[in-house]
Amino acid sequence: MSTENEGTAVPPAPSAPPVPVETPAASAQSAAPEGGAPTAQLPAVPPSAPGAPEQTPAYASMGAGAPEAHGHAPGAPVSAAEAGWPPPPPAVPSYADGGGSGAGGWGSSYEQPTPKPKNGRGGLVAAILVAALVAGGVGGGIGYSLAKNNDNSTDSTTVSAPSGSGDVKRASGTVANVAAKALPSTVTIEAESSSGSGGTGTGFVFDTQGHILTNNHVVADAVDGGKLTATFPNGKKYDAEVVGHAQGYDVAVIKLKNAPSDLKPLTLGDSDAVAVGDSTIAIGAPFGLSNTVTTGIISAKNRPVASSDGSASSKASYMSALQTDASINPGNSGGPLLDAQGSVIGINSAIQSSSSGGLGGTSQSGSIGLGFAIPINQAKHVAQQLIKTGKPVYPVIGASVSLEDGTGGAKITEQGASGSAAVTSGGPADKAGLKPGDVITKLDDQVIDSGPTLIGEIWTHQPGDVVKLTYTRDGKTHTAEVTLGQRDGDS
Repeated sequence: MSTENEGTAVPPAPSAPPVPVETPAASAQSAAPEGGAPTAQLPAVPPSAPGAPEQTPAYASMGAGAPEAHGHAPGAPVSAAEAGWPPPPPAVPSYADGGGSGAGGWGSSYEQPTPKPKNGRGGLVAAILVAALVAGGVGGGIGYSLAKNNDNSTDSTTVSAPSGSGDVKRASGTVANVAAKALPSTVTIEAESSSGSGGTGTGFVFDTQGHILTNNHVVADAVDGGKLTATFPNGKKYDAEVVGHAQGYDVAVIKLKNAPSDLKPLTLGDSDAVAVGDSTIAIGAPFGLSNTVTTGIISAKNRPVASSDGSASSKASYMSALQTDASINPGNSGGPLLDAQGSVIGINSAIQSSSSGGLGGTSQSGSIGLGFAIPINQAKHVAQQLIKTGKPVYPVIGASVSLEDGTGGAKITEQGASGSAAVTSGGPADKAGLKPGDVITKLDDQVIDSGPTLIGEIWTHQPGDVVKLTYTRDGKTHTAEVTLGQRDGDS
């Protein structure tokens, strides 16, 4: 999931895909969210968005306030391969940071803090508080002295910890120990467009060369002539540049300018080995509160999620996500999701949010225990490709599938995007014998209940991988082995 932008309600998505977290309030110059931390829900993509491929919106968002889905005429085909990229975003969870130019999302928008009112009453209250604190200090000092004297007496029944025992030592498996090691390698990212709009998100050190891994929607504002900075917990701030970004995966890599020589990359874990119930630790800047640590568990795996930043020109991002109940809010987008050993297992990208309109009556929603992260095994491969070539590579089957729900699977449409063939001649699906009207119900052992689910599952593989597709035709079930093809870039 990408930037968390609050979105309008969308039709239920297959397998209840999560909605990306929205970003916080927009900056002073723009209504674009991102003043807060990245993690805002994404609004459903507006139908007939300019430049959007002719496709039908994918399944409904994770909940009210789902990310914007690129909508087109219902039933319009969307290509899971090269035909029309990627299909319009189904209603889904908003980005965790509300990044991008959307109204809210993972990357929260930022604004100058409102100056506190200065008046006589405020000064009087402050004076009274100081006086009370001073009085309390005197009383406390007397009490402490009496208690100390009492402790030294033979009649004392209390046991006091020895003074000057040094720093408390915490076991390697504790949350405090994991956080202490991971925080120095996380950064708060501020992205600002050439027009002045922008937002805040999170990222983490990927290698010693200064590459930082984050969400695409967190840095989207700074891609074309914008400004990008990364701030470490110690307060050191660096200018940065976008090395490469992948809209479909919602992954981006930025590089620090004049990067320090002592960078410590976070250890990358194995997201395939994660089990439901495993402990998780999330680090980010929710609502602009940098270096915030929250905990939870893995609530589910392979959760189909489709999201966008809610803008008219935005394309959908699809993932087979790790679901966690660790508290994630706008501003958390792009931050690491760690296991109990401190290894990165995912990139926090989106959250499911209620349609109540947000926290405290604001337009931005907060965590309700449904957060989604891009599995690190997938993100790592994408990041390496971006560093190498600057462009993402997508595996494809060479067929257009419907993004509508209720088809019992991923149905190959009768016609592709912009009037192209639904099944690319000579492509992977064509070679495997698939035809328009076939309904794909499984990819290997993973159940496929919709077009978006199929796209997310295909994108967990690499071009050249051989997968087994189970599909129905005329009421009969068939299987076929498909060698995945390749599409370069987001366009």
